Formats: sequence, C-alpha cells, structure tokens
Amino acid sequence: MKFLWDSAIGLLVVTGGLLGMTLPFGKLATAAGVPAMVWAFVISLGAGGVLLLALLLRGERIRLTPHKLRYFFVTAAISYAFPNLLMFSAIPHLGAGYTGIMFTLSPVITLVFSILLGVRRPNLLGIIGIAVGFVGAVIVALTRGEAGQPADYFWVAIGLLIPVSLAAGNIYRTVDWPGGTGPIELAVGSHLASATLLVAGILALLGGQAFVPLGGVPLVVVGQVASASAMFAFFFRLQAVGGPVYLSQIGYVAAAVGLFAGTLFLGEHYQLLTWLGAAIITAGVFITTKAQNQTGAPTPVRIEPAASRS
Repeated sequence: MKFLWDSAIGLLVVTGGLLGMTLPFGKLATAAGVPAMVWAFVISLGAGGVLLLALLLRGERIRLTPHKLRYFFVTAAISYAFPNLLMFSAIPHLGAGYTGIMFTLSPVITLVFSILLGVRRPNLLGIIGIAVGFVGAVIVALTRGEAGQPADYFWVAIGLLIPVSLAAGNIYRTVDWPGGTGPIELAVGSHLASATLLVAGILALLGGQAFVPLGGVPLVVVGQVASASAMFAFFFRLQAVGGPVYLSQIGYVAAAVGLFAGTLFLGEHYQLLTWLGAAIITAGVFITTKAQNQTGAPTPVRIEPAASRS
C-alpha cells in the first residue's frame, strides 16, 4: 500500500479506474430518473462523509482558515459540482463511454493553462504523449456517440465543457494548495463544500421531491459512494505526487473504463473509429508515463502570492 501511495503510475491507474466507474453508475442512476444535480450531490456528500469519518477515526480534524475555506469552495465549484452536473446531464444523450472520452481532452487543456500560467512545462516526450492522446480523442469525438445514434451538437458541446472545467481545477488546486494540509483533509472539505452548493441548487431549482428516485437504486448509490470515496483519497495524493499535468492523465484511464463498461454491461455500441481512437489514447498514456519516469515524480509548483494568502 505504501508503494502505491508513493507511485505516480500506480496512483494514476487506480484513480483513473475508479473515476471511470462513475460513468456506468451515473448512466444507471439517470436512467432510473435521478436528476443529474442530485447524483452529483450523492457523490460529493457520500465521498465527503466517508472520508470525514476516516479522518476522525484517525484522530485528526479539519482546522478551518479563510485560505482553506476559499480553497474548498473554489475547488468544489470548478472540480466537482459543475463538471459532474455537465457529465450526468450529457450521459443519457452521449452514452457513458462517449462521455468518458471527454475526460481525455483534460490533459491538453491542462497543459495549455499550465504553460500560460507558468505552473509546469513537461518535457518533449510528455508533450508528444499528450498530442497522441489528443489525436485519439478527436477521432472518437467525430463519431458523435453510439453507433447509429449520433448525438446533437448541443450535447457534444456540453460534453466539451467538462474537460475545460476539470483543467481549470487541476491548475487551481496546485497553485492554491494550502501549505501543511494533507490530501484527505482537502478531499473532505472540498466535497462537503460541493455538497453544500449542490443541495442549495437542488432545493432552489428542483425541490425536495428530486431526491425520491434515489430510493429505486440503493445498490447503485452504495457502489457509487464506495468508489468515489476511494477515488478521491487517491486523487489528492496523485495531485501532490505527479502535479497537475500528470494528474490530468486519469481521464485516459477513466475513458477506457467507461468504454468497456458501457459496451460490456450497459449494451452500448460504438463504431470501429471509436475503438481506434481509444487505442491511440492508450498509446498516449504510455508515452506520457514514460516521460514522467524520465523526469522523476515532480513536486507541485507553488505560486507563492496565491498559495500564501489566507
């Protein structure tokens, strides 16, 4: 376990795989009539609650500061609440596997943001790996969803907003990471903040009856909470070990899991071009991982004026 906790590639595979499970769980929930905003709330409340319990059992507690509160709510909005709302809204129209492919665009956008802000510049091999992955993502995107069921361009556009929000979150969390704060504490605070934002939106826009459909999918709720709790514990550790650009590679793993889960268990069907794109994306992951191994596991870069404000 200690080896996994310190291994960038191990954390990448585990985190990406658990993230990918969110896609089939989300499709099952929305197909049962659970609103997208409610399912996003389930993930944040479930993950935040389970991780908070784990934190308390270890004899630790969250020490709130103005800096941490800012970090929790900004992270909650751009990393969890908004992209999850987009994702679960798009899945019924695009399919779980296709929506997962949108995650693969996050590394490219993260790289652009990272270069513009001076947070990190990967080596040439790393850029080549991301470029290869991007080519695969473009091929998949052109197929517009399941075979014989091309999605409306509106939903494709909604899907494309997912990686933009995720990329912004990748950069923000590294730039403004509160000093001396562990990954579990950050996961707890950010998810409970996300749950707070989402429940306010649900009550204001949908009303309390929006929670009723959850009673029809209890096992899906349990499975989603368990996978999300584990995923976010590893997620923040991967952020610390690998940095924002490497962290964004979890989208490649999640997309592969979403494609296979959608095909094997949810009856989704995709064109040959979709699978070709997925194979190219996988090649991009291996290249980027090789580049990471060449440079070693980097430490997150801090921009002190932002990181030290409280």
